[in-house]
Amino acid sequence: MKRLMISAISASFILSACGNDSRDETEDKDKQTQNEMEHEQSQSDDNQERKETKGIETVAQGLDTPWSIAKSYDVFYLSERPGKIIKIDGNKKTEQQVDLDKEVSTAAEAGLLGFVLAPDFKDSQEAYAYYTYEDNGQFNRIVKLKLENDTWKEEEVLIDKIPSGQYHHGGRLKIGPDDKLYATTGDASDEQNAQDKDSLGGKILRINLDGSKPKDNPMSNSYVYSYGHRNPQGLVWTPDGQMFASEHGNQANDEINEIKKGHNYGWPVIEGNEENNNMETPIFTSGSDDTWAPSGIAFKDGIIYSAALRGEGIMKFDVEKDEMKKVATKYGRIRDVYIVNNDLYFVSNNTDGRGNPSKNDDKMYKVSLSQLNS
Repeated sequence: MKRLMISAISASFILSACGNDSRDETEDKDKQTQNEMEHEQSQSDDNQERKETKGIETVAQGLDTPWSIAKSYDVFYLSERPGKIIKIDGNKKTEQQVDLDKEVSTAAEAGLLGFVLAPDFKDSQEAYAYYTYEDNGQFNRIVKLKLENDTWKEEEVLIDKIPSGQYHHGGRLKIGPDDKLYATTGDASDEQNAQDKDSLGGKILRINLDGSKPKDNPMSNSYVYSYGHRNPQGLVWTPDGQMFASEHGNQANDEINEIKKGHNYGWPVIEGNEENNNMETPIFTSGSDDTWAPSGIAFKDGIIYSAALRGEGIMKFDVEKDEMKKVATKYGRIRDVYIVNNDLYFVSNNTDGRGNPSKNDDKMYKVSLSQLNS
């Protein structure tokens, strides 16, 4: 598959991204302070509604930094970084408490992140979650939750002490077509973690649903499925089992990668369109002059749809045609996407301290794929 570098899309996109750090978010303290100042200045716009595009429907509003979208039948479940689950059943929105064994960290980019329902959720009422906590250090853990009377209770720890630094927690959870649990982990602001096969940082992990290590993982007695990642935040599979991941680059050089079992994705040795023996280069990259900060991704009919934080929109990557386009640009920072039949649902992240929240942000939206592809 040919690798594609996109260096420019439109003048407006470049102006919105240029000079920003795609690490979701900057690690540079001066830039972080500047972002915080810009956030404070944006508060004057809080009571103004965003001018939404015709055909894009608001499903829910008043959300608090939603991170993951999950669904069972017609009911959606959204994780929120401060540590709650929001149930959306038609027009009814219910706030569900999450009773965790450790207090959720409030550090930058941290919190209750990945959330996915168990394959047998209807009967078991179980789900899996990824969250950050502080206990003689800061760590991430993957746990099993059980729903009882609108409260999710931590039932079992599957993996603990996943590295968690000042930034780069990773955090995406997905159930693969092989019924294994996959998790993305960041390098925890220590880039050497990504190449260290004994570290859980900077990896994509593959886990049995009971928390044990699959015997057919590429590294013996290990959860590691792929390594050399900086801050991956999206996972998806095609109907024929092809696996893709989104990843934040350093300053720029964001990536969409085709994930292969046991392969090395280069960080910090290479990034973007750089090449090195025995290291994978992305099928799409923003290049050294642009940034998307891609997060959750979904796939339908040959196209990868990616939430974009710095890019403030939804990115469309046509895998066969090696083409890219940005759509849904009036909704600010986008954290996750989810496809149901011919509709795409997405959640904004304007209340995360780095966006410009409008009235009733954050929100969950719905748009038909035919409209996005027109």
